[in-house]
Amino acid sequence: MNRKLLLVPIALAALAACRHDGMSMPAASPASAVAAPALPNSDAHRFAPDIDGGDFGEMVRVLSSDAFEGRGPGTPGEDKSVAYITAQMRRIGLQPGNKGSWTQDVPMLVTTADPATTLDIARNGTTTKLKFGDDMVVSTRSGQPEVKLEGSDMVFVGYGVDAPEQKWNDYAGQDWRGKTVVMLVNDPGFHVHDESLFEGRKMTYYGRWTYKFEEAARQHAAAAIIIHDTEGAAYGWDVVKHSWGGKQYDLRAADDPDPRVPLQGWITQSAAKALFANAGLDLDDLYKAANKRGFKPVPLHAKLSVDLRSTISEQQSRNVIGVLPGGTRPDEAVVYMAHWDHLGKHDDEPGDNIYNGAVDNAAGVAGILEIADRFAHQRPAPQRSTVFIAPTLEEAGLLGSKYYAAHPSFALDKIAGVLNIDAILPIGKTRDITVTGFGASHLEDILKTEADKQALSLHAEENPEGGHYFRSDHFSFAKAGVPALDLSNGADLVDGGIAAGKAAEKDYGDNRYHSPRDEYDPATWKFDGIVQLLGLEYAVGNDLANSDAWPDWYDGNAFKAARDAMMKK
Repeated sequence: MNRKLLLVPIALAALAACRHDGMSMPAASPASAVAAPALPNSDAHRFAPDIDGGDFGEMVRVLSSDAFEGRGPGTPGEDKSVAYITAQMRRIGLQPGNKGSWTQDVPMLVTTADPATTLDIARNGTTTKLKFGDDMVVSTRSGQPEVKLEGSDMVFVGYGVDAPEQKWNDYAGQDWRGKTVVMLVNDPGFHVHDESLFEGRKMTYYGRWTYKFEEAARQHAAAAIIIHDTEGAAYGWDVVKHSWGGKQYDLRAADDPDPRVPLQGWITQSAAKALFANAGLDLDDLYKAANKRGFKPVPLHAKLSVDLRSTISEQQSRNVIGVLPGGTRPDEAVVYMAHWDHLGKHDDEPGDNIYNGAVDNAAGVAGILEIADRFAHQRPAPQRSTVFIAPTLEEAGLLGSKYYAAHPSFALDKIAGVLNIDAILPIGKTRDITVTGFGASHLEDILKTEADKQALSLHAEENPEGGHYFRSDHFSFAKAGVPALDLSNGADLVDGGIAAGKAAEKDYGDNRYHSPRDEYDPATWKFDGIVQLLGLEYAVGNDLANSDAWPDWYDGNAFKAARDAMMKK
């Protein structure tokens, strides 16, 4: 789960998509070789045709059991997870969803940068060396074991944003080939509290580090460096240092629709201040300048040299995909998704070293399977097809969903909408629902209609400036232009109110999130709120699957242009 709960400590959540040390990633065995899952299994359980808390709990019990070893990609836990999810899809009556197969292979690269790497910054005959980890972190997504730059001109480009709908372009008017661009994290307006720029405190995709590196690649820059600050990034330097200091998981460049800059990384704010001061510039003044329309790039009068050596290996994992063909328009689809992977078993840790991932995200997988069962028993069948995807490698950077979006079994312009489930807290019924990235698309119009029927209020996550919408699998579709919803329990519990709900969220975040203690406990889990949430998710998808509607993004959303272009083809 990369879209984190409201009160999960930011330092844990921030760059979970980058890497997870201790998770072994050997190549997964082919689907044809997957053995039946070892006990425990669900053979003796009698499943109901409707959304049922007991059925949900049974599937969570199995998927989060120690026998599945934390569902680490490329481990025996993957084989068991894939086999179990496939068996449940067969039981439900789904059909294989990937050209006759239940699975989709997801090739990936694993890149580890040499920690002895330095960034050498030359100015007026003097060279300053920035040390890996202490002053900066760098990596490459090129798949090349060596990336070398000699004397690349360094230029400050503000926030590194080109947003036509916002009439903002930090790159305008220059040729960026061979240059190193240095930029701020987050959106224009953030650091000066200007609510008139972009979406005020709410982070847009332009504020995410992933966008900034992609845009630098589109501008043909040789390297892209982000200046870290804790407020703007929503996490401290230690998170950056540890997340970028080990193995980096990625798709192969050939499988990724996004452009890649040869070298990317971060520098500390203190290193940046020294860099700017040596050029006769004040970083604090440039923070202010970069937040004004018409900002022009500022040369740093310095040249960057680096010889980055990395170890590269290629591995693979699998998405699991099932489909219920539509009754009248089977070529159109509504997609439900929930990632099956978690953090695996950490053999180097004493005691309980299995990261079971019951809430994150065995609960999500069980949730979409329950919804699939409801659809499968519906008569007549929905007009559009309903697709159920359990992607892999969410915890390594949304790689499974990203691969599917680049190699879909349904054309993206035939997908009416996506509903993602990434963690369900078993804390009871609520009076509200949290919509991560609230105010994004017309899917929310359908959601509001169904929520009103259940007297459920809708609201955004508590800290939208953290950019949580961009940290879970639905984002792979959103980025491609397909409207996507990410829903979770609210905090206003019917039994206990907001105080009890927030206390339960905090308890999970503090004591179980991404730890071996995220386990299934039938004695304490409450299923009525889970059934409530899944029923709402089903109702929204059912409305969409039985309509002619093609929801779009709200005006001003960064992904609207991609959807508009897609639908014109």
